[in-house]
Amino acid sequence: MLILRATADLLRLITGSAADIEVHVSAMEADNATPPVVQDIIRNNVASITTATTTTILDCTTANRRRNVKFVSIFNNHASVSTTIVVEHTDGTNVERLYAGTLAAGEFVIFDETGAWTAYTSGGIPKNAQAAGSPNVQTFTASGTWTKPTGFTPQVVIVEANGGGGGGGAGGSLATATVCKGGGGGGGGAWRRGVFIASELGATETVTVGAGGTAGAPGAAGALGGDGGAGGNTTFGSHLTAFGGGGGRGGAISNAVTGGGGGGGGGGAGAVGTTSGGAGGLPTAASNGTGAQGVTGSVAVSTTINADEGGAGGAGIAATPVAGSAGGSSLRGGGGGGAGGSHSATPTNVAGGAGGNSGVYTSGGGGAVGTDGASPTAGGAGAAGNSRRGGAGGGGGGTTVTASTSGAAGGAGGSGGGGGGGGGAGMNPGLGGAGGAGGAGLVIVYTW
Repeated sequence: MLILRATADLLRLITGSAADIEVHVSAMEADNATPPVVQDIIRNNVASITTATTTTILDCTTANRRRNVKFVSIFNNHASVSTTIVVEHTDGTNVERLYAGTLAAGEFVIFDETGAWTAYTSGGIPKNAQAAGSPNVQTFTASGTWTKPTGFTPQVVIVEANGGGGGGGAGGSLATATVCKGGGGGGGGAWRRGVFIASELGATETVTVGAGGTAGAPGAAGALGGDGGAGGNTTFGSHLTAFGGGGGRGGAISNAVTGGGGGGGGGGAGAVGTTSGGAGGLPTAASNGTGAQGVTGSVAVSTTINADEGGAGGAGIAATPVAGSAGGSSLRGGGGGGAGGSHSATPTNVAGGAGGNSGVYTSGGGGAVGTDGASPTAGGAGAAGNSRRGGAGGGGGGTTVTASTSGAAGGAGGSGGGGGGGGGAGMNPGLGGAGGAGGAGLVIVYTW
């Protein structure tokens, strides 16, 4: 209840800038009899207030009357300018502040007959309700700046981040009766979560989304393939880092092992594959990982390069290639890339493998492996990550034993840290297929 009971009583609004404020007031007017008798129903639409000024929005000019304010609406009709407002009551001597706040463009505040002041967003949502039940969500697929919401008082901020996936290695190129390898798959980027008290963060924080690792480039005709690049680290200010996965090894033109890239870990990035699997980021797991362990890339067909929150290992190729070398999967991090197709000393085609998935703990299931033959096809791209999982790994590219034919490219890793697939081996003077690029990182920030 808000009462004006003497001719000196005023209800006033102070505006702090040149917005466009529209005010409506409804009130009941009664006399001083016992009991009081209603004499009039007041409705007052105040002319638009477009300057920084003090405006009387209701008075009590008739002697021996009282006005019981039932409803007040104060709306900022300006398209872009915000303003501070103060509602105050004066009895001619003392001035008391009743409400103070800021109205952005399109926002409004309501006083009702229960005596409550409620501020609303431009979408008509009570600001206190938004703070309680409608979190602010900001998603970053590229680097940018997170801005702390100002439409309510944030209490908790949750940040989920994926590092970039490693690029797949390119396939080798060879036409003699010698083993020639496809490229190794890139390792997946790690997933990390941070929970923060909102007041401990700045009004803005820099978000760096880790780039996907570069695709391994084919070498010259008759040469081994280039290694894939490491995925970049994803950061939220100085508060949280999700490390990237390592690149896959380029395909050898011998019986040397082709190592898959290591998955990113909670404390470090995955390493690029060599003639051994690239080491997983710290804390490292040599086989199926738990927690934030980065998983080491494989050197042969493997079903034990899966991860929990770390990045999965990329697929590698044994000295004597065996078909179906798939990338590892991760429950929350990025899946590893599949190995590219190889050919044996005969030569015959030896198929590569599918990329690993995310949201599961079983190798493969990501981007499809390319087909082999006279016209080999590229590996399939891994699916993009989201709030439920990381990016999937790209499939390995197809290979060929057809003279003068190039191998096919590996599939790109999905955004959210999927590793790129390895390129397939080609037949000199055809080149090896390029590796697939790693998927970029991802950041999602939830604010209550």
